[in-house]
Amino acid sequence: MWQGRLQHIYIAERASVEMDALDAAELIAGIGIAGDRYATGRGKYSDEPHVDRQVTMIEMETLEALRRDHAIDLLPEETRRNLVVRDCPLNHLVGRAFRVGDVILYGGRLNTPCKYLDELLGKELLMPLLNRSGLNCRIIRGGVIRPGDTIALVDQSWADGQT
Repeated sequence: MWQGRLQHIYIAERASVEMDALDAAELIAGIGIAGDRYATGRGKYSDEPHVDRQVTMIEMETLEALRRDHAIDLLPEETRRNLVVRDCPLNHLVGRAFRVGDVILYGGRLNTPCKYLDELLGKELLMPLLNRSGLNCRIIRGGVIRPGDTIALVDQSWADGQT
């Protein structure tokens, strides 16, 4: 069984501004990350609300593959994702509950790359990020998370009653 690790936490107070790195973040069940643009309704896609857009995640291995396979340098904070993880198979977490530290998240749907990121950063990322642009999640049980927290599946029978 795999066990992942949270590497970085980022929020942005509104759409298009630089992401701020956090040493800890409060995740609020059913809302999002305290202070983040989607928790406050000031994100690029806030006018298209979706329960699974409370937290976004991307794998550090994706950034390494972009550099290796496409000669594209994409910094963790440039991804526009809230959580950057390592050794965590995000594509396999769709429809699954998992924990980050003591917080419980539900992997609702894969994130699809869009031209917005290309335009914002001036990098051609749409095709290289296809099928590996991250995971959109909802917060089932809130709490505080920190870089270094362990990521693992939770007992699915417990999770089935929560979603």
